[in-house]
Amino acid sequence: MKRFFGFIIIILLLTSTVFAADVKVFSEKNKFGLQDAAGNQITPAQYSKLIRLGQTGWIAQKKSKYGLINSSGDVLIPLKYRHVDRLTSKYVKFGNDNDFAVYDEFGNTIVQPQYSSVSMLFGGMFLTKKDYKYGIVDKHGRVILENKFDDIYMPKPNIMRIQYNGQWYEIEQIKSADFEMPDDIKTVKDDDNFKVTAFIKDPVTASGYSAVTFTDYFIKVFSSISPSHEETIDELMLSQGADTVSILIKMSWLPKYPWTFVKNYYHNIRTPNNGPLTNIKYELKQKMQ
Repeated sequence: MKRFFGFIIIILLLTSTVFAADVKVFSEKNKFGLQDAAGNQITPAQYSKLIRLGQTGWIAQKKSKYGLINSSGDVLIPLKYRHVDRLTSKYVKFGNDNDFAVYDEFGNTIVQPQYSSVSMLFGGMFLTKKDYKYGIVDKHGRVILENKFDDIYMPKPNIMRIQYNGQWYEIEQIKSADFEMPDDIKTVKDDDNFKVTAFIKDPVTASGYSAVTFTDYFIKVFSSISPSHEETIDELMLSQGADTVSILIKMSWLPKYPWTFVKNYYHNIRTPNNGPLTNIKYELKQKMQ
């Protein structure tokens, strides 16, 4: 009897999977909707774009807003976000300004909606930014590192580099090809699986107090132009979930470029850990302690 019920459950699971796979997009008057394999309408053609997420999720666009629906047409994430980015095949990032979050195909929250930016790292971890500080959330939604760090990046899958108060630290996972933080980050130093190294990256000349000149400020102002341009292109084109080729042809993003660039430039110039003045600031701070 147990085998019989197990067999029934497997059949139901397979049936639901096939049903989800049979759901497809149809179009009417340049709008898109969902229908089943028999052509029965699940949702009317009311969306500007529908992009599959996993087996049952669909990133949906209505006018200039994005959200998430499922294969039954239910709205999982309200269509209220300006920015969207599909992260791998089963995660999606939504956000406006300071409420970026990551969700799975079922609408479950992986990264809470409280960050100014979220991006993926090796090992399925997420790099978060809040109040100009960086942190890390894992794929289960656990906050591994709070947003207290000046910079975080991973040059290799098993190496993480972290900047804190002007000092760089490298954490290397020795016994595994993929980096995976322990439940308590404080145990890393005592874990045989990790090698922790403190080092100085691009150190300034330690010859007395460094002079903060007009040139330093000019370099900081100028150095923010390139990152601001890249962030503007990403915001207007790549992170919109749009077809980059068609949007290039239409050039509909050009009128929005100046304002978006100024906004990103302002945020970059305000970033306390950005530009050539950073090392000077930390050097002075250390000498005053």
